[in-house]
Amino acid sequence: MSVQSNAPVIIKRKKVIVAAGHHGGAWKVAYADFVTAMMAFFMLMWLLNATTEKQRKGIADYFTPTIAVNRVSGGGDGMFGGTSLFTKETMAENGTGGTSFNAPDIVPLNTVEAASVANVAALRDIEETLLGRGGASLLSEKALRHIVTRLTDEGLIIEIFDLEDARLFVGDTAVPTSVATEIVETLARIFAIVRNPVAIAGHTASRSVVVQQRQVWTLATDRAEAVRDLLEASGFEVARIDRLTGFADRRPAVSDAFAIRNNRIEITLLRSDL
Repeated sequence: MSVQSNAPVIIKRKKVIVAAGHHGGAWKVAYADFVTAMMAFFMLMWLLNATTEKQRKGIADYFTPTIAVNRVSGGGDGMFGGTSLFTKETMAENGTGGTSFNAPDIVPLNTVEAASVANVAALRDIEETLLGRGGASLLSEKALRHIVTRLTDEGLIIEIFDLEDARLFVGDTAVPTSVATEIVETLARIFAIVRNPVAIAGHTASRSVVVQQRQVWTLATDRAEAVRDLLEASGFEVARIDRLTGFADRRPAVSDAFAIRNNRIEITLLRSDL
């Protein structure tokens, strides 16, 4: 027997790994970017169709950077030449942004306008303090039921009105009840925060001629005067009371002229900038 016939037999096994058909996961990243871009595109198209011009301007202003990265942009020759994107034929060199129309001038508020803005802001603060927005109110829940407020061009109107189960004055008199006293005394403390003048107006519901025991004109005026007396007794400066008026039943708050809701006192914290 030859030597070669006794040699060991060596078998080589080769393991072949076939790559997957998708060739890795890189395509998933590209597909995700594509879907994100399409979603952003359709969101943009929806916003353009569903919003007004004013709303679109607000959205654009929100995404407008307020701090310039570089005051001077590149600029250059040809279509990249020029000094500003606010000109039709040129591109920017001064970093002011880009559009095809002239940029609006930013006009600073003058002294009168600034005073007006500050005055309105002060009246809003008074309103929020009175109603307890963002915190506890200085008034009880019982007293808050009688109050509504509104901010007008004249100032902050605080309307104090009668309820079916709770009146501000005793019967058909100008004698204030405990809830009316609480409200007016609290207003006197809050009004001390500012220096605005105050106007007081009395209103009453209509009365039948048969049952009327007191003239509504006199009653409305007397109740306004009673509120003034309460303010002064609470430390409010007399010089800040600008006017006192009785409107009787001539300006009802609701359509039913005989409704209890029309019995009310309107205390207006006037704007000091007018």
